Amino acid sequence: MTHNIAILGASGYTGAELVRLIATHPSLKITALSGNSKAGMTMSQVYPHLRHLDLPVLTKIEDVAFANIDLVFCALPHATSQAVISTLPPHVKIVDLSADFRLRDTAAYRKWYGQDHSAPDLQKEAVYGLTEFYRDDIRNARLVAGTGCNAAAGQFALRPLIAAGVIDLDRIVIDLKAAVSGAGRALKENLLHAELSENLHGYAVGGTHRHLGEFDQEFSQIAGRDVRVQFTPHLIPANRGILATVYVDGDADIIHQTFVDAYAAEPFVIVLPKGEVPAIKHVRASNFCHIGVVADRIDGRAIVIVTLDNLTKGSSGQALQNANLMLGLEETAGLMMAPVYP
Repeated sequence: MTHNIAILGASGYTGAELVRLIATHPSLKITALSGNSKAGMTMSQVYPHLRHLDLPVLTKIEDVAFANIDLVFCALPHATSQAVISTLPPHVKIVDLSADFRLRDTAAYRKWYGQDHSAPDLQKEAVYGLTEFYRDDIRNARLVAGTGCNAAAGQFALRPLIAAGVIDLDRIVIDLKAAVSGAGRALKENLLHAELSENLHGYAVGGTHRHLGEFDQEFSQIAGRDVRVQFTPHLIPANRGILATVYVDGDADIIHQTFVDAYAAEPFVIVLPKGEVPAIKHVRASNFCHIGVVADRIDGRAIVIVTLDNLTKGSSGQALQNANLMLGLEETAGLMMAPVYP
């Protein structure tokens, strides 16, 4: 059985990544693509690397015929998704890649995004889309909210450790390096080549990054008490990838074994032998996440390093993984491609 798919916001990086992934999917067919600022253009005009594919012309959202669509990927900007999703027919399943439905609490949403949510009922209905931890809920969901890419990396590093009670919850530091595609395709001065190349800088320093709302929500829920991590992201002069170095108090051998046990059955999460460290290029353009554990020179401390591709495992690959579950398909369908190296 083939399922008809629409991608709203297909002219952005995550939209183009979805097209790339779905192009070889055995059970999905792209029947509609929207890109309001690029309406009337072909995807090959916007993204020449997709020239070999037979794809619909980009349209405005209001011109998409949803009657025969089974599932919509919503790759729209923050605050736009909630307005659009509210108008979609009830038969359509939705995977949202924006930040609009990640936080369950309306007050938390207001705190981190500075405005009231326009669709609070949908906000409460949405299932958080970190597939490995919400798999059963995702299967039965109509609306799934994809995680932030930085939030995904931090959670792969910490969720099993918090659940197992093997680290000090009050001494967690996440130092994260993120590639420039995570900032989207819009023109911004700080993303110009002359500004970014040969450079490295922190941003949203001091606890203002919006993905902290996801960390607070998820970690506190697991622990049954408030958990507040220190988190500093940095922008690096690379196109794709995230590498998070997480400092925790705990026994490195126990931490490593906790990961081995937690991820033993997961097709996309690979725990490296203790002492080995992952690299961004080892997961580039793939849906894999690599985790390494190293004992610190100070007894009782450990370093956890996680890497994933922000556009794939951190966003569009995660979205497709969720869509597969929602449509009753093999979870790994269309996602088992090897990383691109070098």
